[in-house]
Amino acid sequence: MDSTNPATNRPLESYEEHSPSKVDTMLGDAEAAFETWKHRPLADRERLLAAAADVLRANAREYAETMTRETGKPITQAEAEVEKCAWVCEHYAEHASAYLEPDHHPSPPGTTVKTVYEPLGPVLAVMPWNFPFWQVFRFAAPYLTAGNVGLLKHASNVPGCALAIEEVFREAGYPGGVFQTLLIPSDRVADVLADDRVEAATLTGSDRAGRAIASTAGEHLKKTVLELGGSDPYVVLADADLDAAASTGVWARNQNGGQSCIAAKRFIVVEAVYDAFLDRFVDAVESLVVGDPMDPETDVGPQARQDLLEGLHEQVRASVDAGATLVTGGEPLDREGVYYPPTVLTDVPEGCPVDTEEVFGPVAAVYRVEDEAAAVEKANDTAFGLGASVWTADRERGERLAGEVDAGCVYVNELVKSDPRVPFGGVGISGYGRELSEDGIKEFVNRKTVWLADEPDDGTVVE
Repeated sequence: MDSTNPATNRPLESYEEHSPSKVDTMLGDAEAAFETWKHRPLADRERLLAAAADVLRANAREYAETMTRETGKPITQAEAEVEKCAWVCEHYAEHASAYLEPDHHPSPPGTTVKTVYEPLGPVLAVMPWNFPFWQVFRFAAPYLTAGNVGLLKHASNVPGCALAIEEVFREAGYPGGVFQTLLIPSDRVADVLADDRVEAATLTGSDRAGRAIASTAGEHLKKTVLELGGSDPYVVLADADLDAAASTGVWARNQNGGQSCIAAKRFIVVEAVYDAFLDRFVDAVESLVVGDPMDPETDVGPQARQDLLEGLHEQVRASVDAGATLVTGGEPLDREGVYYPPTVLTDVPEGCPVDTEEVFGPVAAVYRVEDEAAAVEKANDTAFGLGASVWTADRERGERLAGEVDAGCVYVNELVKSDPRVPFGGVGISGYGRELSEDGIKEFVNRKTVWLADEPDDGTVVE
């Protein structure tokens, strides 16, 4: 398993894959660890999670540099990612007890009825490379604290990140077997998921990968949570603050090199302000600094892999061939590394790749629509449903439109983002289930009903 620096396209390091026998041992370790970990007082698990936050902050620069070397993420964004991971650890360290407090229900006199939340067991997490620390910690922080144990199958191009995350939990004092990294290729995931010792799975990735995980999990009747791709609309109405909408929109599309499921991808602008918005947007796009991701002045680094750049460029070329207008960018940069410039397309024809597919790179499709109704119609003209952003000076109007846009989350006058305090997830082919907040920690628990009676009920119970 090899890692490559996309800023130079040169090899970084080679890692030995875990053999089937090694994986079998690790599954046994996870099963054994769960039998002890599930009985560990919740307060202890919270204290260990707070310690993980401390480890993250103490080694923030080291972890950020590992991310940048393996993915090309600009170093300032990598450092911010480590800090966000520490935040989610602190969030659940503070709130897990309240989230998992038993819920009491109405019951007959002399009885107590409640729902308690008990862990399921080993959970397999199949995670992507684009936010190689954050995606892992947003599953690990709640699920481990609920009493589950974790098995991480990370993307094959970020093995250094995968092992570093395992190190975080080890240095924080977690018992052996509670969190383990499996260095295996994707074609061995199905066998791990099918193993009787694995109770559930979560995946962040493409809809194709999600279908594969869901199929295997369904065959074995195992719970899954899937956060899949997105083609998020970014709706700009006539009364929007155009300066704010344009500057935020450029960041929403181009942070992390545009490689984000919740990046704004389809910019839908009403006719009355289309030209004014486009001028501001393109100026801001062209001012972005593309360069060495280790340079703190860099806004956009390389794409993560050569094959990803080639696929992105093919989407752009096919869309231009179909009639889209290339306003800026649109050609791989002639320099060392896997660099694609921030790109803007207009006059996007229906059915072309940037209109119907997820575009995982710094390419923005800008649409001109007649009015608010047409904007909502275009926003919903997609099989994806992860996030959406609506820009308007009228807060009530924004809230009304949030109810009309089909997505797992809608942000008004803000870019779409995940936040430990609120549930996160999608609809349609963007997946199902929720991460983060109280909903997230309760995804992989047994919601057990406990009925306590002082005396047996003399009545007849009918199911």
